[in-house]
Amino acid sequence: MADGQSKPAGMLGHLPPWPRKPLNNSVIAMEQAYRQRKGLPELSDAEVEALKAGVPMPWEAGGAGGAAVSVAATAAAAEAAAPASPAAVAVAEPPSGASAGMTDTVKALLASYPKWNKSSVAAEQARRKRKGLPLLSDAEMAALAGEAPAAAAAAPVAAAPAAVAATAAPPARPAVAARPAAPGGPPPVTRQGAAVRYVGTPAVGTSKAAAAGGVATAGPEDTDIDRVRRRFVWSCVAAFLGAWFIAFFRFFLPRTLFEPSTVFKIGAPSDYALGIDEKWLQKYRIWVDRRPDRLFIIYARCTHLGCTPDWKPAEHKFKCPCHGSGYDDEGVNFEGPAPRPMDRAHIEIAPDGQILVDTSHLYSWPKGQPSQFNDPGAFLPV
Repeated sequence: MADGQSKPAGMLGHLPPWPRKPLNNSVIAMEQAYRQRKGLPELSDAEVEALKAGVPMPWEAGGAGGAAVSVAATAAAAEAAAPASPAAVAVAEPPSGASAGMTDTVKALLASYPKWNKSSVAAEQARRKRKGLPLLSDAEMAALAGEAPAAAAAAPVAAAPAAVAATAAPPARPAVAARPAAPGGPPPVTRQGAAVRYVGTPAVGTSKAAAAGGVATAGPEDTDIDRVRRRFVWSCVAAFLGAWFIAFFRFFLPRTLFEPSTVFKIGAPSDYALGIDEKWLQKYRIWVDRRPDRLFIIYARCTHLGCTPDWKPAEHKFKCPCHGSGYDDEGVNFEGPAPRPMDRAHIEIAPDGQILVDTSHLYSWPKGQPSQFNDPGAFLPV
């Protein structure tokens, strides 16, 4: 691309708009690589020199306050800002005024350790405080750290071309006086220029990269639907954990079967008429059988396999629905596979005059053995 060719403002690529600080070679090389990937025109030599010098590029003359800058002035400013070759690099001499901090103490320190920075100077100052030695002055600390005093900094600024000053560019950082070379070492190079900010793509994972990609660094926006979803998920988790917690403790509880009491009252003897009464069959599994001379309780369990027989009033007998065993109205077997009569429960009169039944104490009539139906407690005389 020829010098002076106009470009639209969008051709900046990743470069910051004018006004900007001088850029170093790494940033410019990164910009050239970016332009090659995107198919944009590469920077010309004149534009590269203008970026290094911190002045507007030729096609940016209109955006710098209306002052036109010629290509020759730009090249001259670039030549004045950067040395032509390593052989032409000059070692900055300390100005004569106050020796620019180059006292005997500074010279001795530089001779003992040529590489000083602000941290090492601060460490040296602290050591002198501990040892009670004379402290370094501001000029001496500046000389050790390689910083030029204000009087020496004014000279490079005054030597800048008048055409570059007309562009209203920010003043470049003055050249810093180089440290005297160590005995037998290479000559130090004068530091010149200003630190530049990063103009490429921010590193992935940093807050700057998130902001450049349009992602909020404080997290997503908390909306109503998100709160409802979170509440639902946490409710499900709490319900699941609660169910397992209850099941865990239920394992330690005894698994008991609650059955009706075996001792209970069924009323006075006068409440029952002659014959079979099925009032308590469902609750206590008994029949109340009243005879003219006695009252007894038949336990409703077939002696064959334990089924509950049915009372057949029309046939005047008990009939087992399981295997056909038959019993008369007193519970004595007369047909089917039943081996013996049905059992009778213990019965007595309670102090309040009611009949007290105990089904845990049964009277039976085993096959081929004496009957227990006439034992005390097996019936009540009426």
